[in-house]
Amino acid sequence: MKPFIKNDWWDVLEPEFEKEYYQQLRKFLVTEYQSQFIHPDMNNIFEAFALTPFSKVKVVILGQDPYHEPNQAHGLSFSVLPGVTIPPSLRNIYKELQSDLGIKPVNHGYLTSWAKQGVLMLNSVLTVRNGQAFSHKGKGWEQLTDAAIKKLSEREQPVVFILWGRAARDKIALIDTDTNVVIQSAHPSPLSANRGFFGSKPFSKTNEALVAMGEEPINWQLPERVELPSQS
Repeated sequence: MKPFIKNDWWDVLEPEFEKEYYQQLRKFLVTEYQSQFIHPDMNNIFEAFALTPFSKVKVVILGQDPYHEPNQAHGLSFSVLPGVTIPPSLRNIYKELQSDLGIKPVNHGYLTSWAKQGVLMLNSVLTVRNGQAFSHKGKGWEQLTDAAIKKLSEREQPVVFILWGRAARDKIALIDTDTNVVIQSAHPSPLSANRGFFGSKPFSKTNEALVAMGEEPINWQLPERVELPSQS
């Protein structure tokens, strides 16, 4: 369960990996992966960090914990593997993307092209038991991901933080709102999307903020065709 991050996130997060809470989390995860069906695959736990280096992060989209059904989660918040049915929250994200920027939804939910452009899709908790939402809540992941948010907030180049739903909006306490941009609304879940998510225009607002920062805007158009990533 040793973190496998081959970019500058390693230097940022290594002090956390040495702390007692992470050592306890690691022991817990070893047992869980041996005895339970855990998502995502062990090789994808740190995928958000692996695909979006610390120095390249422009935007953070914060989720809660991974999807807990088979073959869905692969380490990015809201994203699912190719060939998997698009979850309801992501369908609503696509609806808002079309309303906001006129981008027609694709037929998959694989969001790695966003990650490779600098969108860190980070869950607060990085693992979950099959069929048991929030089952790894309070085991230590929150301390690690909070540290990552704080480090991004303190970075010289500002970041756009997209906070959907109460759990994500609670993280605003970790963010320097004087230097960074925060875009917040209701969660895209079917239970709350009509209470302020639809019509919130997070994608155009994000790109406007990035341009104002002197950054390239995100191309939110996902590729029509994607392939299942190989496990190396």
